[in-house]
Amino acid sequence: MDDKREPTEAERAIVLARASLQEEYEQAKEAGDQDVMDGIREVVADLDAELRESGVRGPFPPLDPESKSVRKRSTRRRQESPDLPRQKVSRSTVGREYAGKYRPSMFLTLTLPSYGKVGPDGAPIDPDSYDYRQAARDIIHFPALFDRFVQNYRRASGRDVQYFATVEPQRRGAPHIHAGVRGSDPRAMIRQLTAATYHQVHWPHFDQDVYTPDRMPVWNYTMAAWVDPDEVDPETGDPVPVPTWDQVMDLMDEMDDIEPAHVVRFGQQVDVKGILGGTEEAGRHIGYLTKYLTKSISEVIEPQSDRAARHYDRLHEELCKTPCSPRCGIWLRYGVVPKGANEKTVPGRCKGKAHRRDTLGLRGRRVLVSRKWTGKNLTDHKADRVEFVRQRLAEAGISKEDVSRFRIAPAEPGDPDVPPREYLIMSMVAEKIRQRSQYDIARLAQAEQDHDSRETVAGQQDSANPDAA
Repeated sequence: MDDKREPTEAERAIVLARASLQEEYEQAKEAGDQDVMDGIREVVADLDAELRESGVRGPFPPLDPESKSVRKRSTRRRQESPDLPRQKVSRSTVGREYAGKYRPSMFLTLTLPSYGKVGPDGAPIDPDSYDYRQAARDIIHFPALFDRFVQNYRRASGRDVQYFATVEPQRRGAPHIHAGVRGSDPRAMIRQLTAATYHQVHWPHFDQDVYTPDRMPVWNYTMAAWVDPDEVDPETGDPVPVPTWDQVMDLMDEMDDIEPAHVVRFGQQVDVKGILGGTEEAGRHIGYLTKYLTKSISEVIEPQSDRAARHYDRLHEELCKTPCSPRCGIWLRYGVVPKGANEKTVPGRCKGKAHRRDTLGLRGRRVLVSRKWTGKNLTDHKADRVEFVRQRLAEAGISKEDVSRFRIAPAEPGDPDVPPREYLIMSMVAEKIRQRSQYDIARLAQAEQDHDSRETVAGQQDSANPDAA
């Protein structure tokens, strides 16, 4: 059933009436007429119930919306960072043209700084002096650093820079990024831009452990909050609650010139190459970027020695103590209740990809593509994928069932012909499995066809008959 449909005349009338009541409610609120406000609330509740019964889903705008306070941070640049070059950004997505016909692009490689000298296998020469804490934090916040780099790059170049980038872990475990950039800019400007780019993490500081793995906050069902396992309020006798994320952030907002919890920057190693489209070098770099589309992180960071394996284990140990987001359960280790925490939260642990041994902090997407790189939006890409699958199925003789003869309409509440919810869910799962099976069959058929065609060509090339066609 299609989730989107045109609203009926009755639903339009209810929505218009609700909008009119919203205006009357605002007027009554300004006049301080509480009786009128209460009456409007009752009428709006009835209208909302009627919309729900007609099949309308999604949240309705509340009569008294909660004001969301936006935390403002200083945009003043850090004194130790060099100034950023800046130009007025135009809508152009292409670079400069040379000699009236050449419009080269660039291939950039950006890395994180050094945390200690490492050997050919990526393991540190002196593990005791290697800065694992900064390495783990830099890995966690590397995506935000690259986002800031792109933002600064567009301001410095004066154009809407478009890129195709891939994230690859180095042997030491730290990520670096390769990016194909449309257009070219002076190497000196790129290096100045990289040195001036940084990202500040305005989170509660997490340098000192407040709790240990054998002594963590506990969930108090009576108070519906996380509390200290030992401390008790002497006046009330109740357990002392652990401060929440919002409480700690509000306290930080009251403090002047508080330093960020972490600052991440790029390293000094910056590789900039000019690329001309259609050349052999351009094809080689395109292949270098696209090879990571099918590679997993674990394939790239396979340890080359026992020393490297121990290095990865120690880096993973540090990542397990580094919060990855405001909702990360590791925050309870540092005496802060993360956002959205409840009785199901495991204190001091997080299931996020950033804390897995096989990813070493590299979470999310491996391939980053700007919105205007291909000239298509997300809807266009989705349509391309659907058409590609349809063609593969058609080549294997599999066609989609024709449902044009059916009349599809939302089920009314209380309809006895509607199957149970569990049955509907299992039917959807079975349909997904069937579709996946059909696509696998189509792929196998295509692979067999390609194999047969190669054998035919090879047989013709090896024929001993000089008169063979």
